Amino acid sequence: WTWLITAYLLIAVMPVLAGAVTMLLTDKYFGTSFFNAAGGGDPVMFQHIFWFFGHPEVYIMILPAFGIVSQIIPTFARKPLFGYASMVYATASIAFLSFIVWGHHMFTVGMPLAGELFFMYATMLIAVPTGVKVFNWISTMWRGSMTFETPMLFAIAFVVLFTIGGFSGLMLAIAPADFQYQDTYFVVAHFHYVLVPGAVFSIMAAAYYWLPKWTGHMYDEKLGRLHFWCSAIGVNILFFPQHFLGLAGMPRRIPDYALQFAEFNMISSIGAFIFGFSQLIFLWVVIKCVRGGEPAPAKPWEGAHGLEWTVPSPAPHHTFQTPPQITEAEAHS
Repeated sequence: WTWLITAYLLIAVMPVLAGAVTMLLTDKYFGTSFFNAAGGGDPVMFQHIFWFFGHPEVYIMILPAFGIVSQIIPTFARKPLFGYASMVYATASIAFLSFIVWGHHMFTVGMPLAGELFFMYATMLIAVPTGVKVFNWISTMWRGSMTFETPMLFAIAFVVLFTIGGFSGLMLAIAPADFQYQDTYFVVAHFHYVLVPGAVFSIMAAAYYWLPKWTGHMYDEKLGRLHFWCSAIGVNILFFPQHFLGLAGMPRRIPDYALQFAEFNMISSIGAFIFGFSQLIFLWVVIKCVRGGEPAPAKPWEGAHGLEWTVPSPAPHHTFQTPPQITEAEAHS
């Protein structure tokens, strides 16, 4: 479902990006004035066109991650995904709403008050289906027989840290507050909490989850957990201080900064090196797994590893609200 909906987003927004790039290139090389105010163009129009592409684009990056996590959490909680249908509707709602929130990147360009209010409320509204998904993941884990193999660790870290990024996004959605946060490191902290522990952690979870299928070998669990903890600690040391930098007034996109920001920037740099070097562990895990190791069973996360539940895809024909009806012959067998 997430891949299908992501495909529709891609089809809808890529031509918009192509149009923006084409207009920009003709302005630069052929003397047109789409965005050049000197020739009667509108520089703010570029922002509108770019962000009309740019906001659905961030959901193009995160929706497949939602699908990955919705596959992994039920496996290691040994429970079916809670609220399968609501997950699908939430994904579709996020995709639809992603087309009407682009203006929240532009609260400070001088748009009319009605425009600011519209984009503020639309952005707050998109938090609802996202919250539904987080609730469903937590409900799937609730009272499950959980184990904490590496894919599950990355999936849980995804839920926790993605939620932190979601809360800071809700702060940025509030138009009058955004005038303080706009173009500061608070925004950098927000979207990196969504995209690094979000998209990147889910890709790592997927790699560990499917490595046995891809290679025929089980990966080294101890090395996998070491990679997770180094990554999780590093990513928080890297991005959490940036919230404080932004609230203290450090702007984005500058080559240098005032001395008062030095300590937090140093902490952030240390986190960046920890997070970066920890990916060398991941590289070694993958190489080691490809070269050999414990043979993976046909169903790597059950059988030999004691997991009794794997997620059926597509959804089962019953809803799990009541036990499925079975015939007497099936009961005997």
